[in-house]
Amino acid sequence: MRHAERHRTDRIGWLRAAVLGANDGIVSTASLVLGVAAAGTETKAVLVAGVAGLVAGAMSMAAGEYVSVSSQSDTEQADLVRERRELADAPEQEQAELAEIYVRRGLDPALAATVASQLMKHDALGAHARDELGISKILTARPIQAALASAGTFSVGAALPLLVVLLLPASMLMWAVPGSALVFLALLGSLAAKTGGAPVLIAAFRVTFWGALAMALTAGVGALFGVAT
Repeated sequence: MRHAERHRTDRIGWLRAAVLGANDGIVSTASLVLGVAAAGTETKAVLVAGVAGLVAGAMSMAAGEYVSVSSQSDTEQADLVRERRELADAPEQEQAELAEIYVRRGLDPALAATVASQLMKHDALGAHARDELGISKILTARPIQAALASAGTFSVGAALPLLVVLLLPASMLMWAVPGSALVFLALLGSLAAKTGGAPVLIAAFRVTFWGALAMALTAGVGALFGVAT
């Protein structure tokens, strides 16, 4: 009977982008709302600032992820083009190079040479991409997927503090916004850790600590400028 193992490395690309987007959406929007509210601004202005932050942040996240991951993808493709050319020009040398990689990983030279020979016959470029360049189908760069995941999850995360602004009076925002944001962040960290198989408490503490620090600093700036005006 075949044993089917389930691994989580195939989730790394979209999970990283999704967690980054949602975390940034919650922290940046809650901090923005808190800073504007601390300056003594009325609820309508706080809401407008929050919505503007949501739209700008989602587009910024999408563009940033797309450009960043596209650069990674361009580098991968350039390496593959060069590797394909080297395989065509010097296949024996490339096979020896592959065998040497397997020797360094623990195989004896004879077995390493046999494995390299068989893999070269099966899929030479795939073998070199995976074992020499570290490029695999699971971990390869996907710019569009990363951009959509970041923008979408940023929007969802940013909508949570705005919902609090809509539902509660202005007098409660200074406590309700950071309190709810910390709850949302803890849930996000726990969910991301569970999805990725990481320790839940450590992940939850990590995101709530930095979120609390960001909101405290922004609230301080808002209060300072509110007093100054």
